Amino acid sequence: MALALTACGRFTVMPPPEGEPVVLKPAELASTWTDADGGTLTLKQDGTFIADKISVAVGWYDGLAWSGTGTWEQGSNKKQSFLGVSFDAAHPETGEREPEPYAALRQGKVLKLWAAVGDPDNDYPNCVLTSPAS
Repeated sequence: MALALTACGRFTVMPPPEGEPVVLKPAELASTWTDADGGTLTLKQDGTFIADKISVAVGWYDGLAWSGTGTWEQGSNKKQSFLGVSFDAAHPETGEREPEPYAALRQGKVLKLWAAVGDPDNDYPNCVLTSPAS
């Protein structure tokens, strides 16, 4: 029975990276964030950003690198902050300007922004950006 259910699809999606949900102040977000491939996202206090080959999540795409400029906004619930970015120019492969929002985590002295990537049935790695905690 379990094998038959497994063949029909998965029951879970790729888990989030390690860390605890955290609410961040805008000043804590206004920093340079780095992904595992050396891409950077510099969030400025005036609500603009500069990105250089950062990993992003766009719909069912497998994760894309994106460079450019744009604006960012923070949202939060009681437990966690979320970061939405909007690029000035559309991504050349997708035509999108707004990738999926990132959720904030804290793991020890490291802050993380992450978004799930691609089809959850294919175990694509998450997009994760890190910055030292203040």
